[in-house]
Amino acid sequence: MAALSALCRPFPQLRRWGVILAVAVISATTPALGQSPPERVVDVIERPEFAHATWAMEFLDLETGEPVFGVNARKLMVPGSTTKLLTMGTALEVLGADHRFTTRVYRTGPIQDGVVEGDLVLVASGDPNLSGRERPDGTYAFNDIDHSYGGMPLETDPITVVRDLARQVAAHGIRSVAGQVIVDASLFPEGERDGGTGVTMGPLVINDNVVDVVVTPAARTGEPATVTVTPETAYLRVQAHVTTSDAGTEMDVDQTEEDTEPSHHVLVVTGTVPAGGDPVNLRWRVPEPSRFGEIVFAEALEEAGVRAIPRLASRTVDADGLEEVQTDGMVVAEHVSLPLIQEAVVVLKTSQNLHASNLPLLLASLPEAGGDDRTGFDLEREWLEEAGLDLEGAAQGDGAGARAHFSPEFMTRYLALVASKPWAAGFRAALPVLGRDGTLVEVQVESAAAAAGQVHAKTGTYGVYDPLHRRLFITGKGLAGYMTTRSGRQIAFAVYLNNLALDDEDPASVAGEALGEIAAIAWEEIR
Repeated sequence: MAALSALCRPFPQLRRWGVILAVAVISATTPALGQSPPERVVDVIERPEFAHATWAMEFLDLETGEPVFGVNARKLMVPGSTTKLLTMGTALEVLGADHRFTTRVYRTGPIQDGVVEGDLVLVASGDPNLSGRERPDGTYAFNDIDHSYGGMPLETDPITVVRDLARQVAAHGIRSVAGQVIVDASLFPEGERDGGTGVTMGPLVINDNVVDVVVTPAARTGEPATVTVTPETAYLRVQAHVTTSDAGTEMDVDQTEEDTEPSHHVLVVTGTVPAGGDPVNLRWRVPEPSRFGEIVFAEALEEAGVRAIPRLASRTVDADGLEEVQTDGMVVAEHVSLPLIQEAVVVLKTSQNLHASNLPLLLASLPEAGGDDRTGFDLEREWLEEAGLDLEGAAQGDGAGARAHFSPEFMTRYLALVASKPWAAGFRAALPVLGRDGTLVEVQVESAAAAAGQVHAKTGTYGVYDPLHRRLFITGKGLAGYMTTRSGRQIAFAVYLNNLALDDEDPASVAGEALGEIAAIAWEEIR
């Protein structure tokens, strides 16, 4: 089985456990890295469930630049989605915190009596938020568990931006399109799946490239469950035959996809969901975002009073030819995103895998990337090397965390670098807050550190299935970010736990709570 996740999810409060692992082993790994860990931290990492696992951490004083304490701080560790700290920070440095994506619709011919004598072309700009996230106050909305992970969708129209573009087209006096609706997705390649949620990557992102299929049980056993599909589109038709079972039973739902053609998919959902249970989002991953966009935009145009059809499946389009008409005089609709620093909230609070996975591809498309053989990671490396970071403590092959290794020492030095940037406050505010929101909403909820609201950190989880033991094996669990300690010290920290498997408890939950506990202890005890 492939890797299960490079994602971050909230973890429930769990019980405390016992002790193992000699103190001598811990102290032997920390010379010249500040003082030894507090005894309460040692108590956590000595618990018997971590006997075969590996710990590494560092807590760095941002004022002095000196480590407060560390364990295996120079060891490369599997970081999970704490990788997104690097990805998002690089995007902010290269593009600028005020960068806005501009998504335009062009006509390829003149307008005659309300008819476009040609095509309408929506040019994908890499904007990750062609959705219903934007709020009137100039921020992006999010749920603590993102819908791409099976959380509930936002209570907004998921194609708000697409509908607005369609209304702008109609406002130009256009009532019909003689040609077709085309998406130009040539900015960077589409088709690869991100390493955590399996969502298709590409420069066009509508509703995070998923269709939400929410199943809500009825009040009584035997009654049909309610199945809600958003957005509703001809691209996906859902046939649901789900009934409500007795309360307390397990959900038993099957999904079968029947594709009549690439432009029209059918999802058959059958089974049972228990009475009294919470709604479940089965979320369907869009296989071809550009084709999805052509169909959804054509449908939105029809709703706006513009007769239009999506590109015929048999038609191929020359992207170079489309560029010839992309001039200001041919623009018939435009959407400008919120500043990039607001996107940091979506990426970091919810650990949005698709958004993070797309960012290195977007950076590679920039002129400053400097050629076809260059990648977004070249821009990242050059920035970090110029800043004086030792990159021997880092390895990265994707934007979300499926292929990465970092040492705690490298991560804390990177966080110190970020703390010196003009956009540092917005970056810190975009991080989950211990026990309060995002992927940390259910971690250490009752601790004094959570009550203080002064631990802001990115979570990370990466796991694979172990067929030998028929269980989940957590190769990487991480927590990295900032805290203002109870005594007022400004700290950057990174804590990693690798290679954990448990028979009777969810290892991701156990590891996540332990990392949160260490952060809470440090908040209390660092003087």
